[in-house]
Amino acid sequence: MRWKTISLLLAMAYPILTHFAIASGSASLTIASVILLAVVVLGPGLIRGSWVVWLAIPLVMGLILLLIYLDLPSLPLYGPPVLITGFTAWLFGRTLAPGSTPLIEQFARLMRPPDQELEPAIVVHARRVTVVWTVLLATLSVLNLLLAMVAVPAGILVSVGIHPPFQVTQTVWSLFANVLNYVILVGLFVGEYAYRRFRFPNLPYTGMVDFLRRAANLRPWNPSEQRRLSDRR
Repeated sequence: MRWKTISLLLAMAYPILTHFAIASGSASLTIASVILLAVVVLGPGLIRGSWVVWLAIPLVMGLILLLIYLDLPSLPLYGPPVLITGFTAWLFGRTLAPGSTPLIEQFARLMRPPDQELEPAIVVHARRVTVVWTVLLATLSVLNLLLAMVAVPAGILVSVGIHPPFQVTQTVWSLFANVLNYVILVGLFVGEYAYRRFRFPNLPYTGMVDFLRRAANLRPWNPSEQRRLSDRR
């Protein structure tokens, strides 16, 4: 099994393990979640043989031991929900700037044969969907950060000695950050896909599986894909 597949499986297992650890109050599972997070983040660099990543291992291990000593092992778990949604919102949002091609439109163009133009209605739809994804992801990022700050008994504010003006339990934070986030995103993805199939019946793919396969092979942010996109416009 290739490392990319293993990385994907580990990344999918991370929020499940994290929520189970937080909901059960298990310190050992919480530490396991932090270690799994470190493996997911550092793993690709280790496989590539990056000396910087290898040198970071003792620092990461030391940080984990320090957090255990301070009785704050769950602190690193607040980061991924905020950073992942925030970074993805930035990826979508930056393509909405004047002179740029919205990210969804980029995928739509690259999925079609070179001689096939996009319908004006699809161009409008692609921009609107890019806006929706940007706003939703940015909103989730802010909410994830807010809940992480006011979570008790070991949220961000409590960890630095500040009493939150209002509180939620860590279980509530985890339910939102590690479960509902993904339910909301998958719901939007499936709902938009169903609407797109209804609104535009002549799409260049045969179904959801074919669409996912084609989309997975595209990298519109790569220079080669950008050149292909420029040649199409």
